[in-house]
Amino acid sequence: MRRVLLLLPTRAYRASDFLEAARELGVEVVVGAEQRHALDDVMASRVIELPLHRPEIAADAIVEFADEAPLNAIVPVDDAGVAAASLAAERLGLAHSPPAATALTRDKAAMRRRLAQAGVSQPAFTLVDGDADPVAAAAELGFPVVLKPLTLSASRGVIRADTKAETAAAAARIRRMLPESDDGRPAPLLVERFVPGVEVAVEGLLRSGTLHTLAIFDKPDPLDGPYFEETLYITPSRLPDETQRAVEDVTSAAVAGLGLTEGPVHAEIRVDSDAATVIEVAARSIGGLCARSLRFGLGVSLESLILRHALNLPLRDTTTAHAASGVMMLPIVRAGVLVEVRGREAALDVPGIVGLEITIAPGGWVEPLPEGDRYLGFMFARGETPDAVESALRRAHAKLDVEIDPDRAPRERPGTESPEAGC
Repeated sequence: MRRVLLLLPTRAYRASDFLEAARELGVEVVVGAEQRHALDDVMASRVIELPLHRPEIAADAIVEFADEAPLNAIVPVDDAGVAAASLAAERLGLAHSPPAATALTRDKAAMRRRLAQAGVSQPAFTLVDGDADPVAAAAELGFPVVLKPLTLSASRGVIRADTKAETAAAAARIRRMLPESDDGRPAPLLVERFVPGVEVAVEGLLRSGTLHTLAIFDKPDPLDGPYFEETLYITPSRLPDETQRAVEDVTSAAVAGLGLTEGPVHAEIRVDSDAATVIEVAARSIGGLCARSLRFGLGVSLESLILRHALNLPLRDTTTAHAASGVMMLPIVRAGVLVEVRGREAALDVPGIVGLEITIAPGGWVEPLPEGDRYLGFMFARGETPDAVESALRRAHAKLDVEIDPDRAPRERPGTESPEAGC
């Protein structure tokens, strides 16, 4: 039986989906995670503890494990596992993108520099290191700008600033979220010129360096800041065919420029008129539970396609199985303790809605972006057209009544790790 090592974050939304895909393929799954005890309920053949935040050490442990239980593939579910996966896969001779390439996707400044060298369309940027002045950097680039931490994902710590005063406040706010460097200097920040336009997400699969686009998602809610909370993903895209080709072309150029060659890719692209600009590239698939919005061929899941690719199995039909589909990442409007989510049955009764998952239990702490690292949950819809899917999600969301108590002490406050917060 083929054996796959699945690298999961501590809060693993997608564990069950990957395990179901593996069961259908007749594949044995071993799960690797930072904290073994947090995944004791994951029904894998075994769970091993791996320090994914220290990729070299994690790769050593994976190789040692493979000496006793040979692996046929290593699949990282989120950003935290991509570096360890590529290092270990290289040493074991398994399908992988080069470790140097995956490392670039985990450092926003390094990614920007490499894309610049490759001539890929992206925002003008500058790195503000240590004690350098972010206000001066922003003024030199030209307002408005977007400030970002180098390593956090899912829009955490990403803030738009339109003035010098807003830039100083944003830099201070982001740095409060980050640990100081070993020498006590402030954490470095990336400052980018804001790119106007609409934003789309590209879900793709790399095989031998060729990008196969699986879906382009529209993000119909404006993402103009000051924070960049994603809510709706709708596919197929309603952009003109020529614009979609430009999106695919710039995504292909970006992954080639970074040196990525194998496995899933998730990219965020801004479109202004017909110009497509790369905002982010990740060497992993779509996050959270958003993959449930996608089905291929005769109902094949994205997780199944990823496992098939990793195991060098035929991918079969990669056309989407439904005319249109979408997901809403349920937003969090204020910080506090989640008391209750009412109206679920009414939301599910809206025609076109096919699923609703609340992923934070009552009593859990919730917090909006830019500090927050989770969404309230995920809602899914299918329909004959993208417009019908978007309408169903908006009408169903209006049925939900979310009660958050800002004054109640939480049973448990989330840690600093950033799991699969959003798509």
